[in-house]
Amino acid sequence: MEQDWRWDFWYPLPLYPYNLRRTVRTEIVKDQIWAFDQLQGIFYVVVPIRMTVVKLEAGGLVVYAPIAPTAECLKLLRELTTVHGEVKYIILPTASGLEHKVYVAPFARHFQQAQVYVSPSQWSYPLNLPLSWLGFPRDRTHILPQDSSQTPFASEFDYAILEPINLGLGTFEEVAFYHRRSQTLLVTDIVLSIPDSPPAITQLDPYPLLFHAKEDAAHNPEDTPANRIKGWQRIVLFTFYFKPHALETLSLGAAWQNSFGAKERSPKTYFGLYPFQWQDHWRASFENLCRHGQLLVAPILQTLILKRSPQKVRYWVEKVSRWQFTRIVPCHFQAEIKATPAEFKQAFVFLDDQVPNPLPDQDFQLLKAIEHNLIKLKILPK
Repeated sequence: MEQDWRWDFWYPLPLYPYNLRRTVRTEIVKDQIWAFDQLQGIFYVVVPIRMTVVKLEAGGLVVYAPIAPTAECLKLLRELTTVHGEVKYIILPTASGLEHKVYVAPFARHFQQAQVYVSPSQWSYPLNLPLSWLGFPRDRTHILPQDSSQTPFASEFDYAILEPINLGLGTFEEVAFYHRRSQTLLVTDIVLSIPDSPPAITQLDPYPLLFHAKEDAAHNPEDTPANRIKGWQRIVLFTFYFKPHALETLSLGAAWQNSFGAKERSPKTYFGLYPFQWQDHWRASFENLCRHGQLLVAPILQTLILKRSPQKVRYWVEKVSRWQFTRIVPCHFQAEIKATPAEFKQAFVFLDDQVPNPLPDQDFQLLKAIEHNLIKLKILPK
């Protein structure tokens, strides 16, 4: 079975779980939309990364934001193609998300008849190479036009391109797709919803959840639903804040000393190193961030990216909000979010300096320090 999970081309983006990528398929809208989830992370801070597949009314499938095409993933997808028709279009809806871009070329090689459409402002680092040099099929790769009516799938999809935001080394750009028939909005990174409990894909191997449920190096949490939830909620805080206010980090010397109390000292356990000490109020930080599953723009995007060009973002949000969607499917965290255009707009109130951010300022301290240093080094524009 492990052979079906293998992804031997993990080294361009060496994220956990490296060469073993399990896939979970979930039906979002019966016989119309499916989510394919895998895992990605670092230091056991693991989150779902999602590909969304939509059935065209005339037959055939659209793939939005491909994931690693493992044997298991392809088998689950071909179960759909057998019933609903071949993959006709593959969409790369971002210019900056390497975790999405890296899978498009290998994915397209498994579907030789599919046309590939990418967001306009593609770039690579340290050399800005042509897409064909990055493995994208030269004769099948197209730039998404600004006018969505000029695409072969225009009868079923609208889309809106967020104009590129300059980040110094590159640009941030995202394309939101609206599937009219199911009233579904597809987004990549820009909005999401955080579930209280760990998603199904994270529970196939609970080790990362239990690792972050520890209180110290010597603690060996039992595999219980409560400990899985505890680990998941701490992973969420790591993901969004890097270092939330409720987390203290031990010095390397103290962490090394404590590691001798660990029950297992192996590469899997980082040789017993656990340099984290959580304060009692960490759950309050999670609840403030999660807000009962409300739509959220990730603090990293708020601080480092979107506030660099608020007018572009507001214009794009207004355009997207004209569509009458009833659900949102992002590429991370909660697979299906029941949400309205008004709730979508509300997620961007942080762009207004006159409106207090509902997220506590103290959790943004590290992100603001990163922003300050990147600006000082002239890596990030003011």
